Parts: sequence; C-alpha cells; structure tokens
Amino acid sequence: MGIFSRTRDIIAANVTDLLDKAEDPAKMVRMIILEMEETLVEVRASAARTIADQKEMRRHIAKLEKLQESWTEKAELALSKGREDLAKAALVEKQKAVDMCEQLSEEISVLDEALRASEEDINKLQTKLREARARQNSIVTRLETASNRVRLREMTNGSRMQDAFSRFDVLERRVDLAEGRADAAGLGAAPKTLDEEIAELRSSEKVDAELEALKKRLGKGE
Repeated sequence: MGIFSRTRDIIAANVTDLLDKAEDPAKMVRMIILEMEETLVEVRASAARTIADQKEMRRHIAKLEKLQESWTEKAELALSKGREDLAKAALVEKQKAVDMCEQLSEEISVLDEALRASEEDINKLQTKLREARARQNSIVTRLETASNRVRLREMTNGSRMQDAFSRFDVLERRVDLAEGRADAAGLGAAPKTLDEEIAELRSSEKVDAELEALKKRLGKGE
C-alpha cells in the first residue's frame, strides 16, 4: 500500500515530518521517492494522452470546417438551380458541422485547463522529489558518519587495539633492557674487594721499599 493516495497527498506532504516519525528513515525516504517517481510518470502519461486527444480533436475540427465549406457550396449550387429545399437541407448539414466544431472547441478548452493543472502538478511533484532526494542524501551521509564513528570506537576501545598496545609495551620493555645493558657495559670496572685492596697495598709497600734501597745504593756510588 502506498504512502500517499497520489498527487494531491504528495504535494501536500511534509517530508520532514514523515521521516521524523519513521522507525527506519532511510527505508521510508526510499519508499517516498519511489512513489513520487511513479506518480510523476503517471501524471506525465496522463498529460501526454490529453495532448494526443487535443491533436485528434483539432484534426476533426479541420475536417468539419472543410465540410462546412462543402455544404455551403452545395447550398449555393442548389439555390442557383432553383432548389431551395436542397439548399436548406445543405445548410442544415452545415449547421450540424458548426455545432460539432463548437463542441469540440469547448472540449479542447477544458483539456487546456487540465493540461495547465497537470503542468503545475508536475512542477510541484518535481520540487517535492528534489526535496526528498536531498533528504535522502542527508540521511545517507549521517548514517555513514555514524557507522564510521562506531567502527572508530570499536577500533580504539576493542580488544584488538588493546592487544596491539600490550605488544607495544612488551617491545618497549625489551628496548629498555637492551639500552640498560648497553649503558652498563660502558661503566667503569667493578668495585674492588677488600682482599684486592689489601693486596695492592702490600705490593705498593714492596715497590716503595725496593725504591728506597735503590736510592741508597745509588747514593753510595756517588
């Protein structure tokens, strides 16, 4: 079942209100556009039939006008021959053609008004259709934006992102350890033990004693 009962309802419709009340605005706007397009096709088809009817009527009027001329000539001929009765009969037929022409002309005038109304309806339908399509583009853009935001949040707050940052933490820790080892390798020698320091003192005393002895020998020599 359609949203509208056709042209009048579409022209009077408030697309914004319809979409605000819809549970699924995207689906609703697609339905609205489809029905508007179908209605526009129907109105144009009706206008085309009206134009065709007018053309047919005008052709019939042209034939009737020629027929009027023909009956006039026949009436003149009958009078010229003294046949007033035939002349009168010919004029009666001519009047029938005149009456038919007037009737068709009136029908054409009615169809002209119908065409003007159809043209107005077509313009209004096209305006409504542009409005609906603009709303559709807006809705699609908003839905895409919302979907992108959801995906972004899932990426930033999801387990995959947390796992990735956890791996980064492990790698950073490994780098810290490697840098620590490098820094430690560049430090001075390890602190001496007590035994090593005492042994160095003893060695120093022996060197000093030997130096004094050497000085005494050299002094005696001089």
